[in-house]
Amino acid sequence: RAFLLVMPFFALYSFYPGRRRLVQADSVSQLAGVGKPIWWYSLHRIVNTLLLLAATFALVSGREMEEGWLKQGELGHLWYTLHLSSWVMMFGCLAVHLLMSARIGSVPLLLSMVDLKYRFSDRPSLLLQNLRLWVAPAQAVASIKNHISASNIILLVAEVVVAIGTVFAWISLIPHRIG
Repeated sequence: RAFLLVMPFFALYSFYPGRRRLVQADSVSQLAGVGKPIWWYSLHRIVNTLLLLAATFALVSGREMEEGWLKQGELGHLWYTLHLSSWVMMFGCLAVHLLMSARIGSVPLLLSMVDLKYRFSDRPSLLLQNLRLWVAPAQAVASIKNHISASNIILLVAEVVVAIGTVFAWISLIPHRIG
């Protein structure tokens, strides 16, 4: 259930501030240059996008499972198999993501991921100020227009799939609570 709470924030971060780290319109064509730096970046972006899609699929398939299946040893259900497969894909993508981060950014990038040093730009007040600006009606409308007109159909489709999957997982809480 914690994953259900975290996923909307993870998706919003991924598709807005982290958008350049996801698949780009030319990422697939750039895979032709095997071994070149752009090939590594494109592969990393594709893996990041697949990780986000796998997380969405894990969320949706997890909501369709029944809690008693594992306790009763009923492991043959389609939703259980799909859920397990999506978690395997997520861990695989996460492993490749970390390997690609090591390849692209080397040791300094990996160390920055676990650096707990306080930076002035990480102040909570600044975060709240930026959040207020980001969700202001005029800024939100401009951001959505800019977002849609970015002409990256692959990423737009991925975003729609993630949004629908996340909304479905939240809505599916209602029948589970009533029943």
